Amino acid sequence: MELTLINDQGQASAKVSASDALFGRDYNEALIHQLVVAYQANARSGNRKQKDREEVHHSTKKPFKQKGTGRARAGMTSSPLWRGGGRIFPNSPDENFTQKVNRKMFRAGLAAILSQLAREDRLVVVESFSVAAPKTKLVASKLKGMGLDSVLVITESVDENLQLAARNLPNVLVLEAQHADPISLIRFPKVLVTRAAVSKMEEMLA
Repeated sequence: MELTLINDQGQASAKVSASDALFGRDYNEALIHQLVVAYQANARSGNRKQKDREEVHHSTKKPFKQKGTGRARAGMTSSPLWRGGGRIFPNSPDENFTQKVNRKMFRAGLAAILSQLAREDRLVVVESFSVAAPKTKLVASKLKGMGLDSVLVITESVDENLQLAARNLPNVLVLEAQHADPISLIRFPKVLVTRAAVSKMEEMLA
């Protein structure tokens, strides 16, 4: 598998050989969907809370007499059938939303995503990506020169200058190779990977 290597002007300068196991895998929509759903579910904090009929603020007095009103009999206003009553199956704050994903499935899913990005020409390689000072305009001008607007930048290691310079750009995210996740890879229309990060991802995932 060969990936496109671009220069600072965004022009293709050469081809970089990459592992077929990581960038030449077939597209597996079911696996990618399962991986994305599990990743989002594992990010949930589980802090929602609803009250059952014992916890709602109510009176234990019978609302009206049992017979003669023509209405359905009722014992107290905390009934789940009443407005303001408790929920039948309330959500509890200790609810666990996590989904288990095997390491083999995770690696295969990331490889399928990266392979599809490469096939769609949404993944490009650059020799290196860094800035001399922690200034946002330096990163913005550098990406603009490459013709990239909304992009995920994956580097071998993120230095402090690059991290501080890119954090104020809403359409730019900088991640280390070991922290690449399926949501970020799918979210951005373009993925810019340094040459060293490609080797590191091949070592981790291939």
